[in-house]
Amino acid sequence: MHLTNSSPSLTPRNRHLLRHAALAVGCAVLFAVLATLVQTAWSPLAHLDQGWTDSLHSDARGRRVWVASIQMVSDIGGTITMRTLLGAAAVWLWLIGARVLACWTAAQTLIGWGLLWVLKLSFDRPRPHFTDPVSHAGGPALPSGHAMASAITCAVLVGLVWHRSSRGGRIAACSVAALTVLTIGWTRIALGVHWPSDVLGGWLAAGVVLGAVTLAVELRRPGALARDIRRVNWRTRPRVQRVLVSPVAPAPYDPAFEEATDRPDGAVR
Repeated sequence: MHLTNSSPSLTPRNRHLLRHAALAVGCAVLFAVLATLVQTAWSPLAHLDQGWTDSLHSDARGRRVWVASIQMVSDIGGTITMRTLLGAAAVWLWLIGARVLACWTAAQTLIGWGLLWVLKLSFDRPRPHFTDPVSHAGGPALPSGHAMASAITCAVLVGLVWHRSSRGGRIAACSVAALTVLTIGWTRIALGVHWPSDVLGGWLAAGVVLGAVTLAVELRRPGALARDIRRVNWRTRPRVQRVLVSPVAPAPYDPAFEEATDRPDGAVR
């Protein structure tokens, strides 16, 4: 009897779900490992944290202009700024009819904020302590709220422009986002208010939120994010064309046509 492999291959939708699940689970595992090493005061990590923090603090002492510049960058990239950006993006998406995408954006910042404080209160890690600090911050240290909020915000904003950008635009967006996240994380260490492992923990926690929220939305509303992204493209493309090309009356948005062109897996024909 001839046996054949009857197991279906992974569809694009399933691969999409697996990527987000892998992101959430992978970052959760790595965060658990990092937290365990922090709680057990693993010597190599403790030496790295202390050495890097002491070195940056020594460089900052007595350099008021330098410290003020770092503090300004840290404040601009703070949690309030990042959540305000995502809140504004969510409101705009809601107003143009991309309701699922708007909820996804809002959920990223709200769930991220909630998880941040659950983790902070769970580990209650002390912040670095100096006799002559150059900056002050309250609350537990692990994970860094600035690092977590900036990573979530930059990833969401890149995701919102990804499908409307050329290859060069995507590279530029990712580069700016990565530089922003790295810079904000570095300022928290340079100001002596976080250990390097706090910043790394913030980035890993952000990965958990990004993957888990996206996976939950995709499971609850299959293909809805893809449809909303196309709705954003439809709404904004005529405006861009009016700037770059000759004025042309945009075709009216037709939800019925959009639904007719949707595949079951949420991809565009």
